Amino acid sequence: MNDVAPLTDERARAVSVEGLGRRAFDLVVGGMLLVLLLPVIALVAGAVSISTPGPALFRQVRVGRNEERFRMFKFRTMYVDSDDEPHRRFVTSVLSDRNGALGRPGLQKLEHDPRVTKLGAFLRRSSIDELPQLFNVMAGSMSLVGPRPVLPWEAELFAPHHRRRFEVTPGITGLWQVRGRSSLSMLEALDLDVEYVATRSFWLDLAILVKTIPTVLFERTAA
Repeated sequence: MNDVAPLTDERARAVSVEGLGRRAFDLVVGGMLLVLLLPVIALVAGAVSISTPGPALFRQVRVGRNEERFRMFKFRTMYVDSDDEPHRRFVTSVLSDRNGALGRPGLQKLEHDPRVTKLGAFLRRSSIDELPQLFNVMAGSMSLVGPRPVLPWEAELFAPHHRRRFEVTPGITGLWQVRGRSSLSMLEALDLDVEYVATRSFWLDLAILVKTIPTVLFERTAA
């Protein structure tokens, strides 16, 4: 029994050091990106405000690390006061695996969603709508890399083995975003989230960040 405690303490210290390093990386790189992209963020915010009535930013409660809830920022891509019932019904059907839908490819988002504005459709395809999440990164509720934060009612539908994705801080980009994005089935995406948690490292995060830019630029469908 005496041999176990030092090993446990050593692992705990390693995890703590890794966490501090990851946070420092998020602050430095995230801060640089925020400064560089601030003019773009301001320009898009103005365009969203002018294009349709309503605020430029959209705030929504999501589930983060250890299943703690936080407010995530995005550019608004839908008309104000849009009913979320179509999306809720769609995702519930997929995650409940009705008619085998869970294993079908390309089921990440509801197609031809009438709630999405014309500008919003472009922002989603280009992933520009995610840029305000850099503020979440600076605040510590999100990381640059990690599983995408989900809605509370979505989290309740996950299988037990998929809940391991909540062991880490959610990210702006992640493993499944660079391995197929919306061409993946929802089951494949959740499996990749779990794979990321099991294999995560600084070098994996760096590889994902490097691959994210060409993936967003050259793929037609956004994650």
